[in-house]
Amino acid sequence: MSDIKDNKEWFAIYVRSRSEKMVFKQLGDIGVESFLPLITRLKQWSDRKKKVVEPLFRSYVFVRHDIRDHNKYYDILNIPGVVRFITIEKKPVAVPENQIIAIKEYLNDTELQDFNYDDFKEGELVRIKSGQMRDLIGRYVETKGKHHIIIVIEIEAVGQSLPITVPRSMVESVRVSQ
Repeated sequence: MSDIKDNKEWFAIYVRSRSEKMVFKQLGDIGVESFLPLITRLKQWSDRKKKVVEPLFRSYVFVRHDIRDHNKYYDILNIPGVVRFITIEKKPVAVPENQIIAIKEYLNDTELQDFNYDDFKEGELVRIKSGQMRDLIGRYVETKGKHHIIIVIEIEAVGQSLPITVPRSMVESVRVSQ
């Protein structure tokens, strides 16, 4: 049994629109580790403004699962609202652990400051060289304060990108050989 637990990876599942929270709850009910990144946004209607908690990636929920456990795989697919696993050539695509960590770090970053320029050029490839997100590669966007920069990380499995803020000292330029 411990062999299955050691081989768990993160996967993205596509769910029906506006059913992310229900699917997330039902995944927990059947004992599947899952992650639904939520963000609070200010919505404006004609008569009022309201803070609304909604999914960061609409129609996607992440599950941590051993793909060789076929019974649990089909339990996940049979949850009302689950459409399919995100696949390439009919095989579920694992989401790297460091990308899940990057999403969690992004959600925990609430600090807002003015932006300044830095020694990186906009769009330049950069690599995080230490910490939990070590070796994650993204594109430089801008500098945040004196000691932090914002980079965009591509979450390939869901075809979305995520801006994250990291200390300048943890980032280095990626040299592309030609």
